[in-house]
Amino acid sequence: MSENLRFRVVEEAFKKKAVEVAAPKERPSEYFAKYVFTRQKMYKYLPADVYERLIDVIDHGTRLDRSIADAVAEGMKQWAMEMGVTHYTHWFQPLTEGTAEKHDAFVEHDGKGGMVEKFSGKLLVQQEPDASSFPNGGIRNTFEARGYSAWDPTSPVFIIDDTLCIPTIFIAYTGEALDYKAPLLRALHAVDKAATSVCQLFYPEVKKVTCNLGWEQEYFLVDEGLYSARPDLMLTGRTLMGHESAKNQQMDDHYFGTIPDRVQAFMKDLEIQALELGIPCKTRHNEVAPNQFELAPIYEECNLAVDHNMLLMSLMKKVARKHGFRVLLHEKPFDGINGSGKHNNWSLLADNGTLLHAPGKSPEENLRFVTFIVETLMAVYRHNGLLKASIMSATNAHRLGGNEAPPAIISSFLGKQLSELLDHIEKADKDELFNLKGKQGMELDIPQIPELIIDNTDRNRTSPFAFTGNRFEFRAIGSEANSASAMISLNAAVAEALNSFRQRVDRLCEKGEDKMSAIIDVLRDDIKTCKPIRFDGNGYSEEWVEEASRRGLDTESSCPVVFERYLDSQSIDMFESTKVMNRKELEARNEVKWETYVKKVQIEARVLGDLSMNHIIPVSTHYQSQLIRNVQSMKAIFDPVKADRLSARNLKLIEEIAERTERIEALVEDLTSARRIANRIDDIHSRAISYHDTVEPKMESIRHEIDSLEMIVEDGLWTLPKYRELLFIR
Repeated sequence: MSENLRFRVVEEAFKKKAVEVAAPKERPSEYFAKYVFTRQKMYKYLPADVYERLIDVIDHGTRLDRSIADAVAEGMKQWAMEMGVTHYTHWFQPLTEGTAEKHDAFVEHDGKGGMVEKFSGKLLVQQEPDASSFPNGGIRNTFEARGYSAWDPTSPVFIIDDTLCIPTIFIAYTGEALDYKAPLLRALHAVDKAATSVCQLFYPEVKKVTCNLGWEQEYFLVDEGLYSARPDLMLTGRTLMGHESAKNQQMDDHYFGTIPDRVQAFMKDLEIQALELGIPCKTRHNEVAPNQFELAPIYEECNLAVDHNMLLMSLMKKVARKHGFRVLLHEKPFDGINGSGKHNNWSLLADNGTLLHAPGKSPEENLRFVTFIVETLMAVYRHNGLLKASIMSATNAHRLGGNEAPPAIISSFLGKQLSELLDHIEKADKDELFNLKGKQGMELDIPQIPELIIDNTDRNRTSPFAFTGNRFEFRAIGSEANSASAMISLNAAVAEALNSFRQRVDRLCEKGEDKMSAIIDVLRDDIKTCKPIRFDGNGYSEEWVEEASRRGLDTESSCPVVFERYLDSQSIDMFESTKVMNRKELEARNEVKWETYVKKVQIEARVLGDLSMNHIIPVSTHYQSQLIRNVQSMKAIFDPVKADRLSARNLKLIEEIAERTERIEALVEDLTSARRIANRIDDIHSRAISYHDTVEPKMESIRHEIDSLEMIVEDGLWTLPKYRELLFIR
């Protein structure tokens, strides 16, 4: 065998030191948003009347008047060129789970044989990417390729290297959304309108409700050399084989532990660059699994938060390479230890400063609190299957239901106090209601420990959608996902529930019932209706799967089947009634989801087959040949009886290697056959189901055989970096 790449990269990884990161001389507050066209910079570079009109667009959602576009573009260009920028791009989020950009220079002919720097309002506001080259679910064809990217003024432009990046939506020539941002903006508008209407029952002065989002980005870091020696990591983002390390996360010593020096340098560098781009990084720490970490910002308006998360994931990959790492955003890159998620902390904020999911100080405020809690639960209950579909993917399916990830059943944890409150409202007389403390004190019987102020809920790590004091934490979202997918469905569903609530209250009031009495009557009905979604127990238990099924919750775990929930009649009705997406857009997105699922599993199957035949079997048979030569030598030295006794173990290993390699070869043939059969299915939905039902199980069987061989074959011959090296070399 040639020199083992694995040992060379392991040796090099051990020698690596932390890259020195020069901290800016300014305080973070001084260089924050250095490369963002903030309101302060708008005020400086735009004419006063243009600035006022643009701010009105941003704050109040008024339609952008194209007459000001040239002045805005000129101001942006002046600022950008002072920052050394030479190019611009429309930065959008197609249905690839990533971002897209095409860079153009600030140059035009000057009519005199030279060039002039120019950037017009037309170029700022709208461009025409080739829509047929992006996932579109059949909406666009090669001969009908036109699509439009259009500026989203609510998300500020920013600079990356020498390029001015302009956040945009991406739609087809025929008007359908081909991205995540367009339907997200529609969903945010829908929930703003619906929540404002309900808010006005309690606060007549409220004119706008904003959706806030705080995401928590989990990720793994792997040394770049080790990564390059694992073709499965390079091509699929996860290890398709690999026996568990003797030590993994069972000692609980990585979570909140001391951050390794190389990782600390990476985090420092990442945070500086993120802050310069206006991403308000707040928290960094070791996560539970070895070489797993987390970064979390301060919450922001939902649309901006999604943009910042997409930008951060791109930035992480760039900065990681500078520090000799590769960042793994796959939800389950390693078997047997925690996967990575992206918890989304979601809340609604009225323009009078009221957090709508936070308890108040008066009975009326607590009635508002209960109203928004219950109607959120109604949304989650009615559309629990859809919400699962919004976070489901070929990659996240490996994570859900194990190692601290929530199960593939959507339920909501409220905590004892809030659950008891809802039960009390359901059953008590009206005049006995609403005396809830926002916080409560708790004393611990431990010397020198002061009184703790705790949230009025505990935490349930197995709950996909947990109430955490003044917001809900949607924990099922995968680490590499675009959070917009979940936020579109959640906000649209909540908008529908709030609209229904307001309509029913109004009907009772029209019949002469007192407003507060009408609110309580509707709430009581809804508390009873949505009760099946409330679950405070262990979401990992088998009993919960059975109980959830009895409650009528969606317990399906097949990824391609779960996607079908987007096309349920109640899902289509909800999206269309809230004007978030129409049937054609939903059908196209499902085509994309099924096709993406097929391609990801197909790539994994091909990589696994290649590694099995070109790495695993040759290495195993090479070791087997060494064992055979040893047995032959033993027989040449010792008498037959003694030689048999001394060679018994090697003979057993020779036989086991032969049997396992034979099974691997047969399974790879079966895997290839299953792929070919599935590929002949024309309907993409049926093809995706075939890949799930017939291809994926064979991959697991192959992995079992390979992982067993890894424990047999001499360590010096094994060519692929092992889990102990991938997870513990930092």
